[in-house]
Amino acid sequence: MTAQEVRLCGLLLREHFGEVVEKVGIHLLRGGAQNIRIIIHETGISLDLVKKSLCVLVQHGACVFSSGRKGAGSPTEYRTSCDRILRILRYPRYIYTTKTLYGDTGELIIEELLQRGHMTMSSTVKTVADRLTQNMEDGHCMDYGEVSNAFSKLVETHFLQRCPPMVVAGAAASAAPATPATPGTPAAPVSTAPPLPESFPDCYKVPHVTLVGRGKRQLCSEDGEDQRNAKKAKMDSQTHGDEGICWQVNFERFHLHFRDQAIISAVANKLDQTSSEIVRTMLRMSEVTTSPTATCTKPLSANEIFRSLPPSYNIARPIVDQYLTLLVDDPMEFVGKAGESGGGMYVVNLHRALTNLARATLESVVQERFGSRSARIFRLLLRKRHLEQKQVEDFAMIPAKEAKDMLYTLLAQNLVQLQEIPKTPDFAPSRTFYLYTVNQLPTARMLLQNCYKTVANLIERRLFESKESKRLLEKSQRIEAILASLQASGAEPEQLTEVEEMITATEKQQLEALRLHINKLDSAENQVDESIFLLESYINSTASTS
Repeated sequence: MTAQEVRLCGLLLREHFGEVVEKVGIHLLRGGAQNIRIIIHETGISLDLVKKSLCVLVQHGACVFSSGRKGAGSPTEYRTSCDRILRILRYPRYIYTTKTLYGDTGELIIEELLQRGHMTMSSTVKTVADRLTQNMEDGHCMDYGEVSNAFSKLVETHFLQRCPPMVVAGAAASAAPATPATPGTPAAPVSTAPPLPESFPDCYKVPHVTLVGRGKRQLCSEDGEDQRNAKKAKMDSQTHGDEGICWQVNFERFHLHFRDQAIISAVANKLDQTSSEIVRTMLRMSEVTTSPTATCTKPLSANEIFRSLPPSYNIARPIVDQYLTLLVDDPMEFVGKAGESGGGMYVVNLHRALTNLARATLESVVQERFGSRSARIFRLLLRKRHLEQKQVEDFAMIPAKEAKDMLYTLLAQNLVQLQEIPKTPDFAPSRTFYLYTVNQLPTARMLLQNCYKTVANLIERRLFESKESKRLLEKSQRIEAILASLQASGAEPEQLTEVEEMITATEKQQLEALRLHINKLDSAENQVDESIFLLESYINSTASTS
């Protein structure tokens, strides 16, 4: 965990949960596993606030707890997960992807679960149905059954999964008090990461929920507040058959989807749409059979690929064979050939694809920061591995003085490394080869840290802009609330116009400029996160293959 990661985690916690949760979370990130007494002593926060902060972090899966390291009877220790906190940065992408795949209902299901950490299926269905009904025309309501079906589809495709039973660690600890070290060991994997289907058999099993009805609109009048609270308490007291079974978002499944989409998009840009559709079909066919950490998919025959193509692609079998041959012969090596049976066995080289995508990201960064000639040198070193300065000048066809300046600039930025190979043991400069090279993995790690720093700077800038215009934003929100209530009560157009004129023309211009600026910052955050995802996927894939 680096300083940039800790800084970004702190900003994300502050933005979503407040400054107290940020302080507790950062303290646990820097100090490791600690009990409540130490947290209170070192942060100076009251016991009540520390407990509430830990509850928030545990609820959202950013904090896990286990029995103390000193054995039975020692205080429970808490530790936070940096990776889980950084996932907050990708929340908009998760929600947008679900909206694309499953529509508004799926979008709201994922949004509710991300906002609340984990929920039961019945409470999620009720909340989402109420929200959808609120936005429908009068007389229309969202049926609970439709939301339940969308929820079941998300579980079937593994975008949602059951939360692991938290009682396992505690029960194990109480069952064997004489050997405290043994129960403490399995507690960490049980609560740290989402369970895999093979380790938790019911991870993707949807319970039978007895939920019949439709979404309800919120009462607008203040007189109905007590009635609404009483009705909500009555609904919450009802049993639906899924009590104690909570669900959470399966981030790893989303990441596999993002990885597949990145590969498909790269093939479409490099070749054409038909080639990308063939690769999409291969990835879809091997979704269930391929491990998330596998370097390539399971082999698929050309006959299977041809039969599984969408009906809209009316392609003859010989054309499919030609496209597969083209994909295999392509230098990017997204698709490989694994045999000759069944008209040819083909695989998607996942690790090779991630390596090439990460390489393209590095080349793009060099080109944007240092120009096309520096990018030419960088690409040359990636392909040739080791070159002397004279060789770089000749192969890149760049004058000696310019090539020297560019190489030294890249070397100063740690994008290029210099390797010394002596002819004699004394390392005399006149008898030493100086070879320039690019180590892709360390360079990707360095660029990833730069991306974390960039996102942190963007968030800080956005928070600063919002703080500077806090009074204007609050005024705008108050006026929008008044207009909404007047429109709901059927007010006259003159009244609405009078309320709208409470904001002057100058303030409207300032608000428009502020919103435009904040939208640009949000868009930049999402774009940097795409680079972060590619680099993280490449680094994790390299670590799993080594």
